[in-house]
Amino acid sequence: MNTLLHTLRCIGFATLDRIAKIAALPEPEAESELIDLAVAGLVTRLPGEFGGWGLTDRGKEAASKQAAAELDATGARPRVLLAFDEFLVLNPELLDLCTAWQVRSDAAKVLALFADFDRRASAVIADVAAVLPRFGRYRERLSAALKLALDGRTEYLTDEMESYHAIWFQLHEDLLVTLGIPR
Repeated sequence: MNTLLHTLRCIGFATLDRIAKIAALPEPEAESELIDLAVAGLVTRLPGEFGGWGLTDRGKEAASKQAAAELDATGARPRVLLAFDEFLVLNPELLDLCTAWQVRSDAAKVLALFADFDRRASAVIADVAAVLPRFGRYRERLSAALKLALDGRTEYLTDEMESYHAIWFQLHEDLLVTLGIPR
């Protein structure tokens, strides 16, 4: 599976530095590979201050096919489906926590609830990462966002591109893409 193609499929249009960080690749390596993908007609780049990289329609199709092939080759479909069902149970709770955070009726209580939520989400991610190790990056990224929030950088709950909420959304998209479920 092409990591950058899949990363763009899950995060959408993004800058090189963000793509490289999420894919856990050095920027020069990510840029070189993105250029190769652009030559192949799978990604496109918009220049300028608000520019970045995104998938073409062919790129979306290729990323979806790669995810399906990975799922079939590993025989992981049953465990990924189970993890997705568990994710769907947790998803409304996270959305409620994000709303509670934005209202901030009791910040300390909401932070504690996020920490409890994260503990339960960790088990779901561990289940899917056991059969598709690339999902383990979500555990690392969610933990980092929560740690920043607990250390006083509370914008990492809902307001940053690498917030807990944004990473959770990307996990959701990854599960959908992996299982071939349209949004």
